Amino acid sequence: MKESLQLSQKQKLHQSLSPLQVQFVRVLEMNGPEIEEAVERELEENPALEVDMDLPVNEKDEESFNETAEDIQLADYRSEDDIPSYRFEAHNHSAGEAVFEPIAVQGGGSLMEQLNSQLAQMNLTDKQMRLAGIITGNLDNNGYMTRTIGAIADDAAIHEGIDATPEEVREVWDIVRTLEPVGVGAVDLRDCLLLQLKAKPESADVNVAREIVEHNFDLLSRMDFDRLRRVLKVNENQLRDAMGVIRSLDPKPGGASVSGVDGEDKMRHITPDFIVDNEGGTLTLTVPNRIPALQVEKSFADADVEVSEATPGRQAEAKAFIRGRREDAASFIKALDMRNETLSRVMTAIMKIQRDFFLTDDEHTLRPMILKDIAELTGYDLSVISRAASGKYVATRQGIYPLKFFFSERPKENSDTSSHEVMAALKTLIEKEDKSAPLSDEAIAAAMSSQGYEIARRTVAKYREKAGIPIARLRRTV
Repeated sequence: MKESLQLSQKQKLHQSLSPLQVQFVRVLEMNGPEIEEAVERELEENPALEVDMDLPVNEKDEESFNETAEDIQLADYRSEDDIPSYRFEAHNHSAGEAVFEPIAVQGGGSLMEQLNSQLAQMNLTDKQMRLAGIITGNLDNNGYMTRTIGAIADDAAIHEGIDATPEEVREVWDIVRTLEPVGVGAVDLRDCLLLQLKAKPESADVNVAREIVEHNFDLLSRMDFDRLRRVLKVNENQLRDAMGVIRSLDPKPGGASVSGVDGEDKMRHITPDFIVDNEGGTLTLTVPNRIPALQVEKSFADADVEVSEATPGRQAEAKAFIRGRREDAASFIKALDMRNETLSRVMTAIMKIQRDFFLTDDEHTLRPMILKDIAELTGYDLSVISRAASGKYVATRQGIYPLKFFFSERPKENSDTSSHEVMAALKTLIEKEDKSAPLSDEAIAAAMSSQGYEIARRTVAKYREKAGIPIARLRRTV
């Protein structure tokens, strides 16, 4: 068989990121604490990078913005003429983009630590303590038991070498169920509430509440108060008092109450990346910056540095090392500068569009805004804006908000109403409804329509579920 050689040509488009671009993308996604940790790590690992001692740490970068700012014209955005079609699109985030939710910092120790601390003060045998450790290790974050008695006995035998009968495991499990917070070790919500009710002092209200949870939990779950009154043979006031006792119980005894961190404390553990102040109608943007000024270390800065007392081969290696470290340091400094500039411009654009909100802290004033609106004002790519907003927070006088909070869809095409405004109106309507006869989704849609919000019943259901508001039947109270 005769062999032959052939040459062929073809065109191929290939896009690649430079090392600087890759590093910029990485640092742009970081929030304040993460970037501080990254700088500390880089200072430790790269000898060519050092703190510029001649420049102090810039704790505050302040800049004031008003409607006459020249860099971004708000009047152009607010024009109702020639509105781009993309501003009527429903979704304002990239496909597959994860939703960031802040994690609260727990201050009172884990649930297992608190339970084991109480167990250590009891007169338990070594075998019971080891079984208790297995049981507490099988509680979920809410304090509920995740395994059966038989399964725990098998785990004890297989993994810990403890020969225990199901009766012995149940005895220790019952001990765990007496610990604080009351309700831990329950197998389900009914069991959890019943444990807490049994721990309360005897009273007429508590006795009715126990009867409801223990024997009529199905009626309670359906909020069927009429049947509950008939079955329990109590009047409306007695049922209302008993329901008040039940509502005072903790359905998640192993959750936030364990750490002693309330909603306000959780927010205090979030480090804002921006601070917006309103001084007489002038918005001032402050970018807290706890990162020291960086520079290339002087001995690495000289491009023609000589390495003495080394063979020519070693000198070449040393020069390559010095050059590589110098370039890494310069690239890192450049990436930080690009990050700071990008974050400032993105936040500035958000302030321009949502100026009314920053002046009032009123959700009703939020304007529909998607990523492309910020791209139009800043010139940045959508992916850059998405990374710049992800995980970042801004503090105002009224609270701390994630930047994603300001991006909202239009509930209806050709509407200048944001989803935040509709959500706020819906919550207000439900808060003011007659709790003995709560509004159905269809009734809410009609009431919203009378207020000027033309939305369908299914849209009401979507927004209600998003806000964590149950259906009408479950909102009913006596």
